[in-house]
Amino acid sequence: MDRRNFIKTVTTGVIGAQFIDPTDLFADPATGTPVMSVVKGSDPAAITSAAVDAIGGMSKFVSKGDVVVVKPNIGWDRTPEQAANTDPVVVATLVTLAFQSGAKKVKVFDNTCNTERRCYERSGIAEAARGAGADVFFTEERKYKKVDLKGEKLKEWPVYRDALEADKIINVPVAKHHTLAKLTLSMKNFMGLIGGRRNLLHQKLDVNIVDLTAFFKPTLTVLDAVRILTANGPQGGNLRDVETLNTVLASTDPVAIDAYGATLFDMTGDDLGYVRVAYERGLGEMDLSKVDIIEKSLS
Repeated sequence: MDRRNFIKTVTTGVIGAQFIDPTDLFADPATGTPVMSVVKGSDPAAITSAAVDAIGGMSKFVSKGDVVVVKPNIGWDRTPEQAANTDPVVVATLVTLAFQSGAKKVKVFDNTCNTERRCYERSGIAEAARGAGADVFFTEERKYKKVDLKGEKLKEWPVYRDALEADKIINVPVAKHHTLAKLTLSMKNFMGLIGGRRNLLHQKLDVNIVDLTAFFKPTLTVLDAVRILTANGPQGGNLRDVETLNTVLASTDPVAIDAYGATLFDMTGDDLGYVRVAYERGLGEMDLSKVDIIEKSLS
């Protein structure tokens, strides 16, 4: 079942979530083994392209005529150097790769925490994504639709229509510290696709994060670790809290990529509640010894 049919099936209630094996959502159909690339280098565009190429290339994930959502973190009124939002070059590169693979339309948006216009402009994402040809827009209240997420805790919740209607979602978060979740990596980034009183999700936050991941079923996850925010997240602001790693990761397995992301902060996946919950629910692999990790370094 592809992502769009999965979402349509769940939201229309044709079948219940109990009939969908969650291990089917993120497994590599060719090998059944999670594959992840970790690419380092000084050029964010080059390492992003190389990370995607290492796991099969964008044409493996995006087909001709697809409507694609590239979902960065644009939540904060911060510059790229402050590492609170996804690197704009990483975002623009993914937009370009999607178009090169035949995408009909690529959409870039986020339900921001600070003022939308400030977030979109100061992050550099709006300009970079538009320059690559993406439709970049602010979220509108009228475009949220209440749907049954069929989660363990999250049931009916407003979800942005463009995310529901997309053929593919490419999740591209920045790796950073978070006061409540310890770290915000790929799975927590889906909070930017929903509306409602998101502060309520902080109750049983780990379970809610996993419910969102199981619902949105990302086609591809690309983790931006060009710069990481090591403290005072998620908003940051002090450059002393930023560490430059010049690294990009890519995988179809959000649990594996978040488990690896934890190691960038001297943690393990087991230190993050949502990684443990997602693993226990069968949404991916947190044991990195069972992941095919392709490491590259570009000069």
